[in-house]
This record gives sequence, C-alpha cells and structure tokens, in this order.
Amino acid sequence: MGHDVDASTPFLTPKAAQRQPDPLERIARELLLELGEDPEREGLSGTPARWARWWREFTTYEPGSLETVFESASTTETVCVSGIEVWSLCEHHLLPFSCNVTIGYRPQGQVLGLSKFARIAHQHAHRLQLQERLTSDIADMVAKLTASADIAVVCRGEHLCMAMRGIRTPATMTTVTWRGAFADPGVRAEFLALQPSSATGTGPH
Repeated sequence: MGHDVDASTPFLTPKAAQRQPDPLERIARELLLELGEDPEREGLSGTPARWARWWREFTTYEPGSLETVFESASTTETVCVSGIEVWSLCEHHLLPFSCNVTIGYRPQGQVLGLSKFARIAHQHAHRLQLQERLTSDIADMVAKLTASADIAVVCRGEHLCMAMRGIRTPATMTTVTWRGAFADPGVRAEFLALQPSSATGTGPH
C-alpha cells in the first residue's frame, strides 16, 4: 500500500540530515544582532559556525595518555619542568587568559614521562577556569599520577578580562601551590633556583 508524500515537506539527503546546526551558532547570531551587526553580511556569514566550532574544539580537548611512568631509585631529587604555556578561559567573563606553568615534584619510586606535564596542564586549562583553581588542579593530578605528596606548581597568568576591560591594564598574576616537602623554605628555594630567570622574573635589567 502506497503512502502519500506531502510536497511541502523538503526531502533531506542523509548527508544534509546529519548536518544539523550547532545550538551555539544560534547564540552567536543573536550576539551579533545585539551588537548591531548583520550576521548575513560578507565577513560575518560564516562567523557563527566558526565560533561554535572553536568553542567545541577548545572545551572538548583531549590531551592523550597521561599515565606513562618509569621507575626511579631516588626519593630526594627534585624534578622541575618549566616553560609550559597554556591558554584557558576566565569563567567570570568568558575571556581568555594565558599561563606560564612550572611544575616540580620529588619522585616516590616512579617518575612521570616528560610530555605528560604539558598534557596535564592543557587538560585542566581547556575549560572555564580560575587561575587559582588551575594551579590546584594541576597539583592534584601530578600527585595522583606520581603518588608523591611533594608537589609544587607555579602559574603566572595574563588575563584579557583585566587588559581589555575595567582598568584596561596588562598585569601578571602569580599563583603557587606548595605541598609536602616544598613547604620547607630550603626545598622551595632549590626548586625556584632550578627555574630559568625568564620564568621567575629575576633576569638582568
């Protein structure tokens, strides 16, 4: 028995049916309209889709494997990884901030693969964040993967929510987590001495 087809209903190919607009595109179009722009004009017609793809790409970032560890005989050496650059998003204003991250720890029988420190930093940066929480999140993950209680994390951030709005003045904010042995001033000084002068801001003037 045949079925009547409503001629007014458009036929969608499988490919077209799969490509449904991202809800973020509608939000972007509404934002452009509220700003007095025409989202259909040349230069902006593809902006809502690009903006939506960027948000999805940034917030669904996958850092890859984090759990590569190797045996270590020493429990007194300090490992320091510096110069890790990440971008995150201020959850108060939805504006980007950049962070220079330095991570230190004392191995307790195993060491973490070098690339994993950058992966950890990126994993926790690719979301709506606060710099203070980012610093703590990184420390928590390093402690979990290395089984070490001796963790230090220093983040130096520059925030567009300060540089582009309000006071409109660039500045660097530093947040620090000291745990375990790094609460000792001597161990802390050793850790800070391992960092390049460009990371500590103590280079020649």
